[in-house]
Amino acid sequence: MQDEILKQNKEAWDAIADDWFGTTALPTYGVLIPDETELNLFGDVKGKRLLDIGCGSGHSLKYHGDKGASELWGIDLSTKQIENANKFLQESGYTPKLFNSPMEINPGIPTGYFDIVYSIYALGWTVDIEKTFCLISSYLKQGGTLIFSWDHPFMHCIDIEEDKLVFDGNYFEVEPFTFQKGGKNLSAYNRRFSDYINPLARAGFAVEVLVEETDKDTLEREGEFRSTYYSPIKAKKFPLSFIIKARKL
Repeated sequence: MQDEILKQNKEAWDAIADDWFGTTALPTYGVLIPDETELNLFGDVKGKRLLDIGCGSGHSLKYHGDKGASELWGIDLSTKQIENANKFLQESGYTPKLFNSPMEINPGIPTGYFDIVYSIYALGWTVDIEKTFCLISSYLKQGGTLIFSWDHPFMHCIDIEEDKLVFDGNYFEVEPFTFQKGGKNLSAYNRRFSDYINPLARAGFAVEVLVEETDKDTLEREGEFRSTYYSPIKAKKFPLSFIIKARKL
């Protein structure tokens, strides 16, 4: 099942990569959530080695390069995303080290090497979160930092019916589900917060920050009911995204 999901997701992202060029990249963390300009979770990255898990088109890597990071590394399942990222970063004056590989496999990334490993709305695609966290831990120096963002676990439990939010899901349901993006089938896993926190602890991490907020602009403006998955009206009641910052012990 896991191999089938990886194959399907790779084919889908190869097909739609151009449509998502530059989207959901730093300083943005996710959907209607405070950004890095406000949160400053990375701090000063000058002279640091960074690895981007699910690097997409490379825009988050450029963000760090522009802030003085010494080495830019990335990994992505999609061949097309890696091609786009290489082209974009080289045209921006950078020489990244990028790998076309599932995040559940180490394709040649050095261990004990990085100051920061991060993933902006990509780590949630993993089919084996335990293995992925263990690999990330191996890549980091002692005391290194992991930062990642993804859909808030409540997202799959809340629907909109007419002018009401309805609890219409099972928080405990962790089986993979399939949906369409750009006309292509993609599959991911619903996960509870415990499905992130406990594997993080087993991989040798201590959580330092959990961000589950809605940005101020969304909270302050009047919201209209829209039957969209990432509806602002939902964001007024609960966060649509979350961010975790953890340290390797």
